[in-house]
Amino acid sequence: MEKIESLRHLFVTVFLATFSGHTVIPAITDVTMEALCPGKDECSLAIYLSGFQQAVTGIGSVIMTPLIGNLSDIYGRKMLLTLPLTLSILPLVVLAYSRTTNFFYAYYVLKTVASMICEGAVHCLALAYVADRVSEGKRASAFGILSGITSAAFVCGTIVARFLPTAQLFQVAAFSSMAAAAYMRIFLEETRDISDTSTQPLLESEPDSIDNGKKVLQEELPQNSSDASIQSLLKSDPSNSSDDGNSSHKVRGFKKIPSIYDIMSLLGSSKTFSQVAVMVLFNSLADGGLHASLMYYLKAQFQFSKNQFADLMLIVGFAGMVSQLILMPMLLPVMGEEWLLRCGLLVASTNMILNSIAWDVWVIYAVAGFTLFVLFTYPLMRSIASKQVGASEQGKAQGCISGIGSFANIISPLVFSPLTATFLSDKAPFYFPGFSLLCIAICTIIAFIQSLLMRAAPQTPGDILA
Repeated sequence: MEKIESLRHLFVTVFLATFSGHTVIPAITDVTMEALCPGKDECSLAIYLSGFQQAVTGIGSVIMTPLIGNLSDIYGRKMLLTLPLTLSILPLVVLAYSRTTNFFYAYYVLKTVASMICEGAVHCLALAYVADRVSEGKRASAFGILSGITSAAFVCGTIVARFLPTAQLFQVAAFSSMAAAAYMRIFLEETRDISDTSTQPLLESEPDSIDNGKKVLQEELPQNSSDASIQSLLKSDPSNSSDDGNSSHKVRGFKKIPSIYDIMSLLGSSKTFSQVAVMVLFNSLADGGLHASLMYYLKAQFQFSKNQFADLMLIVGFAGMVSQLILMPMLLPVMGEEWLLRCGLLVASTNMILNSIAWDVWVIYAVAGFTLFVLFTYPLMRSIASKQVGASEQGKAQGCISGIGSFANIISPLVFSPLTATFLSDKAPFYFPGFSLLCIAICTIIAFIQSLLMRAAPQTPGDILA
């Protein structure tokens, strides 16, 4: 019961945080273009600024998300959740006050800085929290429920955006963001006792503590003891492994920061984990490209506004709820994680091809309905990856996967923002407004091909990284 209650508090926190973020998405394109290019349906400056923000956010996330995930293994999920939930409040407060050009640029700077530090961190830590509480056999379904909660928040936020005026949207979003941080601090419990030194990395032990422990053992151990293992333990002195008496202190300070070697060791220790990493890379390239391209493509081609964006997002949100809360639990026992993942990636690539050649607005809405089979791809990839590491490395593993996705978000806008701006302008080398969406489909196809090559290995019973 205690585990169920803690998961409920986590789901409420994720719902409030996701609700605040998605409430403003349908309006942000109009707000951006009104601040930068008033009265126009196409604005290259808005596309480039959005792409730059996405790339800079990716650079920060590549560094911060694995670090936050790793630190959460040491200091606990709740403590590390406080940082992203608090920082996300500031940009929303700015646009809640005013959306003029100067305030938009202030929002732009604050949003960029906040996203660099905590983009994806809430989702990463929530996944690690669920992995702490749920057994491996039920983890895929639990991840699906978490994604379903996210989709429910997406739907609720989009409904609010559909009917509220823009000025009130940002006020509601700011209040929800504050509520998420306060609720988490008051009700959420840690998944484990972070003072339990049995889960701490060995290199973090203080030399004085080791010496004191050895003295106690020596006093209690009979002098004629023949226990070779204990005698061997007493003779092994980590502090003597280096001539520098302060070496262990130095290691202790930097061991908490995941190095490139740690990430490469994690990727190399499991073929399945590395295959999931490749799928996440290309799927994130596609998602980042979609974020940089689709809304501006719809604005230019079909004159979408806040209400049309909200309608489209409602379709996607309802599809996500049905997919992750109903369809995924039904299909998992029948198809298994691997085939369900392949199905999702195949439908995703087909959707992008259809969007790129859409000849009428109804095609866009029809394709959005097929996201029913797409939105469980990330929970499945996360679930497969989580089973390849031990219990004390869930934060590190999820942080690594999030870091790879963030790296893709650096590359994606650098490629797709100029591509979108070029093919939506009068200077396009040939007429194909949806060409960038076709390139996004190619990225998803590569992820699909990688999923065909994957053979899920049995999970590792202990920690992968020593």
